[in-house]
Parts: sequence; C-alpha cells; structure tokens
Amino acid sequence: MAKRLILLRHARPSPATAGKLIGSTDLPLDPAGLAQARAMRSRMAKMEAGRCYASPMTRCRQTAAEVAGDLAVEFYDDLREIDFGRWENRRFEELAAAEPKLVDRWAAFDPEFAFPGGESLGGFCRRVDAAADRLAGEESDTVLAVTHGGVIRAMLCRLLELSPRQYVIFEVGYGGMAVVHLHDGRGVLAGLENVDVEEAAHG
Repeated sequence: MAKRLILLRHARPSPATAGKLIGSTDLPLDPAGLAQARAMRSRMAKMEAGRCYASPMTRCRQTAAEVAGDLAVEFYDDLREIDFGRWENRRFEELAAAEPKLVDRWAAFDPEFAFPGGESLGGFCRRVDAAADRLAGEESDTVLAVTHGGVIRAMLCRLLELSPRQYVIFEVGYGGMAVVHLHDGRGVLAGLENVDVEEAAHG
C-alpha cells in the first residue's frame, strides 16, 4: 500500500481558456506553461516518487514528461477531467444566465445531474474513486499522479472522507500540488501548494 500520494495539476494551457469550462478539450501547454512545468522538476525530484501516473490529455502528458524524471509515465484514463459536454469552452456566468435550473443542480452536486451531452457527476465521482483506490493500493511508498484540478479536488474528498460536494473548499491552480499521507486506507492532507505561473516560469 502506498504511504503518500502526490496529486499534481498540469501546468498552464493557453490563457485564452481562463474562466471557461475545460474538461475533455485536449489542449497543449502554452510557452509559459511549459516553462512552469520545467521549473517544477527539482521540486518533484525531492518527492522521490516510485510510480507515476498521468491523465492521457496532452496538457498532462507534457507536464508529466517534464516532472517525472527517470520514472516511466503510465497513462490512466480515469484521471481525465470531467467531460462538460456542450458546456465545454463556455463561461459559468453565461451558463447561469442561460440555463439556471441546470446550473443549480450542478451547484447542489446532484449525482444524477449530467452536463448536457457530457458526463454525470455520479459517474465522474465513481471513476475518480476507482482511481484513488488504485493509486492508494500501489506498492511504491510514494505515488505521483499528474492530473486535473477537478480530479484532484474530487479525489481529496474521497481520501479525506468528505462529501463530494465539498470539493469547492480546495483551490488547486495550474501546477498546484496536494500531498496526502495514507494511514490504514485513510488520508491526511499534509500539504496543498499553489504556485504563481509567471514566477515559476522565470525561476
């Protein structure tokens, strides 16, 4: 059983996506994001992970390639971000005005709610729970997962035994990292660190 999980959000994609719902859209990192990922190498090396998993999305592949060091990266589909369906690339304020009843169901974290043409909240939580169990069951003492903000927040709820609707209490920016210590299958949040993209990119 793993003793420590490191949950790392991918570095920054295009700033044009700021404020938009980005889940299944397969974006690369922008130049500042690539520099940010490279700047994380030494920090991640100190974590001495023995296993590395990553979402198959390009932004996670690129981040993992920069931070994994000599570790082979295993791509794991359950680490993908939620699929927002037809709401992809739209802003929350726009959706709240256009489809308030659906947005209210999302805000209430109704597990039966599904994004139009996309994934349900219940289905997303089930696959993130499965991913958390798989990572926690690894033999390596420290396991690194390079994934997405929504996945990290949902996984923290699972590992810390919180209600999924409490995911909003965690802020995980680009390049943000959560460290969870595991004890008899239960998690303790040992650290939640966010970094400034521009500072990371410039040293």
